[in-house]
Amino acid sequence: MEILTPEKIAELTDDLEGIANIRAINKLYRQQDESHLWPISGRFNVTERTIRKARAFQRDAGAVYGIEYCYLLENIMSNIVNDPNL
Repeated sequence: MEILTPEKIAELTDDLEGIANIRAINKLYRQQDESHLWPISGRFNVTERTIRKARAFQRDAGAVYGIEYCYLLENIMSNIVNDPNL
């Protein structure tokens, strides 16, 4: 399976607006989830944790869509995976 970049995911979902855009982006990220691989080793699902944190961020800061939402997910995901306390 090809791993899609944030830019490609945003491009594939660009025709959708609002919550439909966010749902489509989340679906694509879930489809390429690799939480069962190192370093997480199946302890939790990184994508689901990332989406929950993105929802909390959007409640506080306001909604973002498209490429901005993809970059938000990428940033949160990177922070989770690289957290030495996990």
